[in-house]
Amino acid sequence: MIKSDAKNLDNDPELAVIRARLPGTNINQQTLLATDYLNYFNEIVMTLGMVPDFRDLMDDAKDWQPISYTEHFQNSAFSDKDLAIEAYEHVPERFLTPFEQTIGQVSQLIETVIQRMDGLIANGSDEELRHVATSSSQNIQRLLEIASAIINGAETTMDQTEIDTLLGD
Repeated sequence: MIKSDAKNLDNDPELAVIRARLPGTNINQQTLLATDYLNYFNEIVMTLGMVPDFRDLMDDAKDWQPISYTEHFQNSAFSDKDLAIEAYEHVPERFLTPFEQTIGQVSQLIETVIQRMDGLIANGSDEELRHVATSSSQNIQRLLEIASAIINGAETTMDQTEIDTLLGD
């Protein structure tokens, strides 16, 4: 799971100050999170989906590494990246915990899928590779939808049983 160094106090006196700076940005005023971070994961989902037709993309997939929210914005062209990083330090716990849990689950699933697909390529199982690429991309996308919902104010996540089901697909 990706951990932050965030100060996670719902009573944080700086919340109002931060929130006052958010109108006109793509950072949610309630959660202080930005969906732009999910683009990093969407890219690998698209890559995995194309691997059955373009095997050389597997090398790109194997190079993928999870990065933290802050790392993403430090290396981003996002117009409000500095504000996104600053706001993240004040994300209320009720959003931060499920968000980080979900992102950890996304990363775990992606890493598992990459290993599985690499093994299928080595064994020459084209049909199963296509199935794994398709179903895994859908499963990762389901988790990303949960992360997006959290960014937009939902206080939810998947439990480990649901994740185990996705990993077993």
